[in-house]
Amino acid sequence: MTARRSHVALFAVAALLVLVSLLVTFMTGVEERPVALAFGILVAAGELTRPQSGPLLREAAPLGAAASLSYALVGGHAGHPTHHGVAQVVAVVVAASLLGSVPHLARGQGPVLDHLVRRVLAVGFAAVCFQPLHNRGVFDGWSGPAYALLLLALLVLTVLCDAVVAAALARSRTGWPFGPLLRDELRGVPGIGSAVCATGAVMALAVAVVGLWALPVFSVPLLLTQLSLRRYAAVRDTYRQTIASLARATEIAGYTPPGHARRVAALSQAVGRDLGLPEPELTVLEYAALMHDIGQLSLVDPVPAGATAGLPVVQQRRIALLGGAVVRQTGAGAQVAAVVERQADPYPDQPVAARIVRVVNAYEEKVRGRGPGGPLTALEELRLGTGGEYAPEVVEALARVLWNAGAARSGRPPAFSPAGAPGRVVAGDERPV
Repeated sequence: MTARRSHVALFAVAALLVLVSLLVTFMTGVEERPVALAFGILVAAGELTRPQSGPLLREAAPLGAAASLSYALVGGHAGHPTHHGVAQVVAVVVAASLLGSVPHLARGQGPVLDHLVRRVLAVGFAAVCFQPLHNRGVFDGWSGPAYALLLLALLVLTVLCDAVVAAALARSRTGWPFGPLLRDELRGVPGIGSAVCATGAVMALAVAVVGLWALPVFSVPLLLTQLSLRRYAAVRDTYRQTIASLARATEIAGYTPPGHARRVAALSQAVGRDLGLPEPELTVLEYAALMHDIGQLSLVDPVPAGATAGLPVVQQRRIALLGGAVVRQTGAGAQVAAVVERQADPYPDQPVAARIVRVVNAYEEKVRGRGPGGPLTALEELRLGTGGEYAPEVVEALARVLWNAGAARSGRPPAFSPAGAPGRVVAGDERPV
């Protein structure tokens, strides 16, 4: 199934689930209205407090997610069994999520529709797994640790399914391969995902015993965690902007073309994701790619168009070492400096990030000004250099990234094929990413 078809299929399933749930709830009425109202308010509050700027967290609204999943798994209220079903759970969560998303929709911030699709499908999955069996009395004999472990197991399954949906939606937006995106999502589960699961289970258990007073009590720790994550995201965003500003020094001084560092960083990250690098290594890769040309500031005479890939190896290494020394002075970190310093080394001796920066920088320089056939010609030159200059696995990852981006952007195969992909290698009209 293509990325576009999977995106449409997920939206269609979510829309159908919402329409059926709203219709059933309208016809049968709302059961346990105080419980539904309390959970609805908490879900809406979680949506209202989710980050409005900066990089999106792995779970944008952890409080809203925990409240939604908790409502899907609530089987009692203050010692009395509840009888709301799947349709009411989905209807209440959708209404509350839409209400809490109004400010974000008004500002046009973030992929709100994708976020709502994820929320609907996750809550629907959890409710379908729990509510019908609970209403038939299947869990009446479960108590204590066994019941708590049951809720945690259902929440873990729900989070794993949500990771699959999130990766599919991200693939449709970016054109990146599904596998690395799914690995990224799964790596984030032990972090904020575990906090969401634990809070959702505790809320469901506490409401069943002591009533709705448990909701504000157990939501405070997750809310404080969310505020801390927002501060961390804001600091990281400011740091990234500082690195990007430093990287522009070579452009302002006329050593490199405008936007070169930004393009190399964006394409390097895409290649890193294709190769399965974890998030911390992707961050190091981004910073190193932004600052990979900073050593050119030491040159008396600028290299024409900043094209260092065609320089003698000795001069490339000198520029790389000087760049690494500058990076160390900026406080960007020893890992970033090491990548910048080693980008001109023979690829068998380089770390993966340095291999990626070297290949992507060379591609960006080779494709510049070559017209419609530039990407194809640049890739072929890189492949010819895999004998000792460029890492072959990185070159093929770059080809896959360009292939997927071209297909996602135009809806048809691009003018070149990565190794092992269907299609033929011909001259065409594909533009560089």
